[in-house]
Amino acid sequence: MADKSTNKEHFLSPKIDKMMLGLADAFSFVRRFFKEVWFPPYEFKEVIRQCYQIGYNSLPLISLTGFIVGIVFTNQSRPSLSEFGATSWLPALISIAIVRAMGPLVTALIAAGKVGSSIGAEIGSMKVTEQIDAMEVSATNPFKFLVVTRVLATTFMIPILVMYTDFVALMGAFLSVNSNESVSFSTYFVQVFEAISFLDIFSSILKSLVFGFTIGIVGCYKGYHSSKGTEGVGKAANASVVLAMFLIFIEELLALQIVNFIRLS
Repeated sequence: MADKSTNKEHFLSPKIDKMMLGLADAFSFVRRFFKEVWFPPYEFKEVIRQCYQIGYNSLPLISLTGFIVGIVFTNQSRPSLSEFGATSWLPALISIAIVRAMGPLVTALIAAGKVGSSIGAEIGSMKVTEQIDAMEVSATNPFKFLVVTRVLATTFMIPILVMYTDFVALMGAFLSVNSNESVSFSTYFVQVFEAISFLDIFSSILKSLVFGFTIGIVGCYKGYHSSKGTEGVGKAANASVVLAMFLIFIEELLALQIVNFIRLS
C-alpha cells in the first residue's frame, strides 16, 4: 500500500518529474538574471575584474588553439582542392570556414572547458562553505555580485575572443598558404575579405554573444545549486562543462539553419 501511494505522488515518473523540475528551476534562474541585471547596485568593478580573468587569462590557450586550427584546416583542405586545380581558392575557403563556424565554435568550446568549469567550481565552493549565506547576512546581494557579473563578463568577452581567434587562425593559415603557394600577405587577405559578407560577420558575433551567455549562466547555475561538500563542487564543475558544450552545439545547429534561411531568402 505504501508503494502504491508513493507512486501516485509522481506526475509521470520519478525521472521525468525530476527533469521537469530541473528545467523549471533553470528557467527561474535565467529569469532572475534578467530581472537583477537592470536594477542597482551595479557591480562595475567586479564585471571588469571578471572580464580580465575570462579574457586576458584565456589568451595563451586561445592563441595556440586558433593558430593550430588555421594550419591544420589549411593542410587538410589543400589535397582536396589540388585534385581539381583549385588551390587558389584556399584563402576564400579558409575565411568562410573560420569566420562562419570554426572560430566561434572552437573559442566557445575552449571557454566552456576553461571558464565554465572555473565559474562552476568557484561558486560551488562558496556555496558549500556557506560564503553565499554570509553575503546575504551582510546585506550583499550574492546573486548580483556572483552571477550577474560573471554572466555579463562571459557575454561580453567571448565575442572579443572569437574575433581574436579568427585573426590568429587566419594568420596561421596564411603561413601555410604562403609557404606552399607563395601567396603574398596582401593577396591573401584580399581574397579572405572578398569571400565573407556582412551577414557572416554579424552572425558570428551574434552567435558568440549567445555562446558567452550560455557558458556564464550554466556555470553559475551549476555552482549556485551545488551541494554535498567537495564532491558537489567537482560535480558542479564537470556538469558546467558538459552541459555548456551540449547547449553550444545545439545553438550552433539552430544558428546555422537560421543564417542559411536568411542567406537563401
